Amino acid sequence: MKSLPLFHRIAGQPVILLGEGDAADAKQRLIERAGGVIVRDIAEGIDSGARLAFIAHENPAMAEGDAIRLRCAGLLVNVVDRPELCDFTTPSILDRDPVLIAVGTGGASAGLAKILRLRLERMLPQRLGALARALEDARDGMRARWASVADRRRALDAALDEGGELDLFRAGSEAKVRDWLASGAEGQSGRFEIVLTSNDPEDLTLRAARLLGQADVVVHDTGVAPEILARARADALRMLLGSHVPTSGIVVVLHLA
Repeated sequence: MKSLPLFHRIAGQPVILLGEGDAADAKQRLIERAGGVIVRDIAEGIDSGARLAFIAHENPAMAEGDAIRLRCAGLLVNVVDRPELCDFTTPSILDRDPVLIAVGTGGASAGLAKILRLRLERMLPQRLGALARALEDARDGMRARWASVADRRRALDAALDEGGELDLFRAGSEAKVRDWLASGAEGQSGRFEIVLTSNDPEDLTLRAARLLGQADVVVHDTGVAPEILARARADALRMLLGSHVPTSGIVVVLHLA
């Protein structure tokens, strides 16, 4: 991973946009869609506290010059079709407000990002945003029901997963959040041994991939590839076999065959 995906809040904030034509118009729509206030002048944008800048000049020298000027002023810069001049790139966005899924290629291929997004559009239900809002409304109730973050996460993982009470692909799940919370269902826990047939992530079984994504602790041989370990949550504890392993939560033990 060569870029860190972030969601930057720009609603009501100034954003510098330079250039004209179709590319500039596309950036304008993107900024306005997120609630940003477009500023067309560099000095005015810097004085008003802008943190981001989009450059869509057709003249390469002008684009590079403005990128350097803005970067020296402390702004993060995106230059259309010039990934080598970009501090950040704009992904292809799947919008199920408030759920956003961003597909990026680090500037390698906007076309690939778009097709991936379109494939996901066909897969994901339109009511996904309604489910997110229902879970937001239930946040205080979840905190009261499960005292620890880990317990809440495991209970929610079990509910949202395939076949769970709030299966995100099942129509009407957003209407069942209150009943799920009242049921007091607990999440999965325990120790799970997984024997890897190879170090290729493509060879992971669906069960192995799911457990890795939900694990609190991942215990592994020294030979397990980083690409496999990357399938676990970023905040999951990673330990080598032979270490003293916590017994609470979901513990996944990886062995190479």
